[in-house]
Amino acid sequence: MTEGKVWLNGSLVDYDNAKIHVLTHALHYATGVFEGIRCYKTVNGSVIFRLGDHMQRLLDSGRIYFMDLGYTRQQLEKAAIDTVNANGMEECYIRPIAYYGYGKMGVNPLPNKVSVAIAVWKWDEYLKGGDGADKGARLIVSSWTRIDPKSLPMGAKATANYANSALARVEAIKAGFDEAVMLNAAGMVVEASAENIFIVKGGVLATPPTTSGALAGVTRDSILAIAKENGISCEIRDISRDELYIAGEVFLTGTAAEVKPVGEIDNRTIGDGKAGKVTKQLKSFFEAAVHGKDKKFSKAWLTPIN
Repeated sequence: MTEGKVWLNGSLVDYDNAKIHVLTHALHYATGVFEGIRCYKTVNGSVIFRLGDHMQRLLDSGRIYFMDLGYTRQQLEKAAIDTVNANGMEECYIRPIAYYGYGKMGVNPLPNKVSVAIAVWKWDEYLKGGDGADKGARLIVSSWTRIDPKSLPMGAKATANYANSALARVEAIKAGFDEAVMLNAAGMVVEASAENIFIVKGGVLATPPTTSGALAGVTRDSILAIAKENGISCEIRDISRDELYIAGEVFLTGTAAEVKPVGEIDNRTIGDGKAGKVTKQLKSFFEAAVHGKDKKFSKAWLTPIN
């Protein structure tokens, strides 16, 4: 995308004018927080999925980093809607970001003003894997350990955390895989580089707790709610690396990736290497929810852009 509008500090500006100074604090010290949100096309018009929950997490992330964004949740929600409408997009990915801007250099960010921006773009398949939608992605356990919550606050969706993710993702791609699995310092499964992870074993769904270092993903929460509504047993518990290998099914969740089946981990085939029964069910239920076809969740989760 090279044209359109970006919302920057309260105003819609031309895409090419959405610029920051080279001495922006966040560029040097990773003092930024962000969100990833989806806008979907439905039969009743375009909607933004769980907009309020995403903007609340942005504000919470900012609070953790002593950032006063200067806007209420409602103002940020309206800004996201205005940005989508200004770009005339029926479906898109929405990226709000707040960061310490240009001012005084040095590790301490507090003297610098906080800037807030929202951009949108078309983002189709984020995580590729296999030859078709049914074939699972190939994963490898990363040699990089997921950041310990004693080192950085993992409850914040902060730009700093994703340097760790980038190293893991590049390592996986360089080794010929699609994505990385990250373990914590205790050797337990946390998540993928940018997605939460689920396993299905004996018909029971399980995902690591946020206390492991996993992000409290909005899609993760949606899948847990959908599973509960549809009578699928779920557990939030620690998962060991070897438990991944013998799981009946493994899948990833995230705003960009949505629900992505996993076919292989560390050169070991998971199930039959394709999306399993529970994964297919949850993927179908999730797609129905985001496209307004599941009335149980539509009112709470979908915000019309018009």
